[in-house]
Amino acid sequence: MPRSVGRMLDLPPLWLLSCLCLAWVQKDLLPLGLGFGSVWADLLGGLLVGGGVLLAALALLELRRQRTTFMPHEEPDRLVTSGVFRLSRNPIYLGDVMILAGFILYWDAVPSLVLLPIYVWLLEKRFIVPEEGRLRRKFLAEFRKYEKQTRRWL
Repeated sequence: MPRSVGRMLDLPPLWLLSCLCLAWVQKDLLPLGLGFGSVWADLLGGLLVGGGVLLAALALLELRRQRTTFMPHEEPDRLVTSGVFRLSRNPIYLGDVMILAGFILYWDAVPSLVLLPIYVWLLEKRFIVPEEGRLRRKFLAEFRKYEKQTRRWL
């Protein structure tokens, strides 16, 4: 597979979709009789999914407003520290993790909770660390200041 095609397929939403598919399959094929209780799991799951979608949408709108890329493998035009980026250096990824956790709870797929730390690790290694490296090289002291003021996740 050519590198450009590989990069086009190496995107966080596709990894999220893969984790969601695994949780869905686990829910149906290997339920193990574990559960949180439908009312609480549904409520918390719905809040996490809704909150995750909202957080990611607000981050994408802020990136768009600042006229910089949201693609993880591209060089950013500017360092965005406003909006939801004041709360987290990675609000889109945080939103993705919230969405995954929410669906796992909503589906009552308790064994799939193991996917959460795996997904966080994958996001950090494949996307966050390389992105921060590009930001550190391009924005030098400005990124160092931002990095000290704002946590990576929350």
